[in-house]
Amino acid sequence: MTSDSRWIDVDKYVNGVLAADDEALSAAIQASDAAGLPPISVTPQQGRFLYTLARSIRSRAILEVGTLGGYSTIWLARAVERGGLVTTIEADARHAEVARANITRAGVERLVDLRIGRAQDVLPQLEAERAGPFDFVFIDADKPSTTDYFNWALKLSRQGSLIFVDNVVRNGGLGDAASADADAQGMRRFTEALGRERRVTASVIQTVCSKGYDGFALALVNGEERRA
Repeated sequence: MTSDSRWIDVDKYVNGVLAADDEALSAAIQASDAAGLPPISVTPQQGRFLYTLARSIRSRAILEVGTLGGYSTIWLARAVERGGLVTTIEADARHAEVARANITRAGVERLVDLRIGRAQDVLPQLEAERAGPFDFVFIDADKPSTTDYFNWALKLSRQGSLIFVDNVVRNGGLGDAASADADAQGMRRFTEALGRERRVTASVIQTVCSKGYDGFALALVNGEERRA
């Protein structure tokens, strides 16, 4: 995704003013880069946004689908209420190893339950364990499977839960019905499913930043059929 230099300059300025990153978070990105993980973690401001959302609803149980190197996991672990837990799922064992080290370095390992495996396998296990209900769900994994992850998030949430789905706009691909990109088509399927789902109030917001042009979906679980 191509970034406009203005977007990068604004990110640099805002990060400096708001001091979104600290030593542990910066070290997590550096370790992930050194290990060869794809550079697709959320930005510092996006991490702070996730933290703010999770804190605003006093989350005690948080679910993350897609750990990568643990950068967003650290933000979420810092947001969880006392006695709470972040359950995070990572399909790639090598990524999970890097994430575990980053989470430990950040000092939040007791707040994180890192599950290694395909989310399609782990999510039913969480249901069987009676995990949750989760107050906040962050979905940032393989895009073609996003609709499945969203449906599981609904099963594992409660009235008042927030579900945040990242990378929905796909550099504008979301609006292109003829796109040959599997990720864009996956997000179109998800967005259409979101539009049909009567149990949530949701919106899709376009964003620009140092990572380029994209966007996210945010859904509030109503627990009943209701539309704003």
